[in-house]
Formats: sequence, C-alpha cells, structure tokens
Amino acid sequence: MFDVTFLESNWTCIFGNGCQGVLTQATPELVQGCCSYGAHFTDEKDRRRVEKAAKRLTDDQWQFKQKGKQGTTRVKKNGDIVTKLVKDACIFLNRPDFHRGPGCALHVLAMDNDESYIPLKPEVCWQLPLRREDEVQESGRVITRIAQWNRDDWGAGGEEFHWWCTEDPAAFVGASRVVDSMGEELTAMVGEQVYDQLLAYMNTRASQPKATLLPHPVLRRRS
Repeated sequence: MFDVTFLESNWTCIFGNGCQGVLTQATPELVQGCCSYGAHFTDEKDRRRVEKAAKRLTDDQWQFKQKGKQGTTRVKKNGDIVTKLVKDACIFLNRPDFHRGPGCALHVLAMDNDESYIPLKPEVCWQLPLRREDEVQESGRVITRIAQWNRDDWGAGGEEFHWWCTEDPAAFVGASRVVDSMGEELTAMVGEQVYDQLLAYMNTRASQPKATLLPHPVLRRRS
C-alpha cells in the first residue's frame, strides 16, 4: 500500500537550503537537518552494516573520525540502538566548520566513490522521509505500507519539533515527483518488480485529466 499523494508530490530534501532542523526552535544556522538526535537502527544487522561502512571513512571525509574509533553506536536504557552523539548531534554529521562542508560523512563516502549511499547509511536515514511499516496479520500475511514520515510518527518526541519538512510547503519545490526522485530508495524498500508496477500505475494516473488529482495536503492548506 502506497501513499500516492505524497509520491506524486514534488517534495525534496532542503538540507542546508531552508531546512529549519528538528530542535525546539528554528536552527538553520546549525545545518543539522534531522540529525540532531542521532539515528535509530532497525536491528543489529543494520548497526553492523553501518559500523562496517564507518571503518572505510577517512579523516578527509569524516570530521569526527578520531572519536569514531571508540565506537559509533550505543544501546539506550530502553534497548534502542542509536548512533552516538558528538556536540549535540549524530557522530556522522560533519558540521559547517568542516573543510568538506556540513552533511553526513557516510554520504560523502558514497559520493567520493560513486556508489549508492543506501548500503552505507542507517535504514531510517536513507529512507527518510519515506516510512515503511510491515503489519503481520493473524494469517501470516504481511501488509506493507509506504508513506511519508509525519511529526506524530516519532511519538511524544515529535511534538517538540519546531519544524518538520513534510509539513512545510517550503520543501515541496522539487523538479520531479517523489516516485521518480526517490526511485532508488523505493526500489530498495519494495523490490524492483513492485516499484515498476507502482511507477506504471502512477504514470497512467498522471496522464489522466489534472482535475482528478489532488495536491498534497500541505499545498492544499497553503492555497
């Protein structure tokens, strides 16, 4: 099941270009995006994959390479596995004063080696703002839902966010649909066959009269 309205929208990541961050007040000058609280891993396999990628990072790519030698992840009291924090943000987040500029060190690694960042970054990071939920029914059948992350999906902590990108028209300025711009992520989440079926459906839908399509709720509220 897909949130077609979001996939049809022109949302795009505006990290460093209008992103207000997810702290309790607007902090665009920090250029932390949604990295202020670190990343939550889905499971031990997710953590091992990222720790393996971290060993490939160089001092040129990663501002906190030396601190990372002491480990990049930790287990919280409630059992959640998360990345460590350095200076109040994810250990992998390079800051504005770093010579390579602000942004994820794992993303820098991918760009430097012309490879996909999907196998390198925590699942939640490369998927955002897409959210996958798998519901196992009593029969054993699994219903998978792909939708956008909303503020309330983060639980009580989300209520403290001053800003969230899927709720602000400022982020709906992309040059293409989400189904196209995040095609690689969607394929990794649901498989190539399902993605191809989704894309065919949405292309057929897009060819219909525009009056049959509703804009994303955020844009409807703005108008």
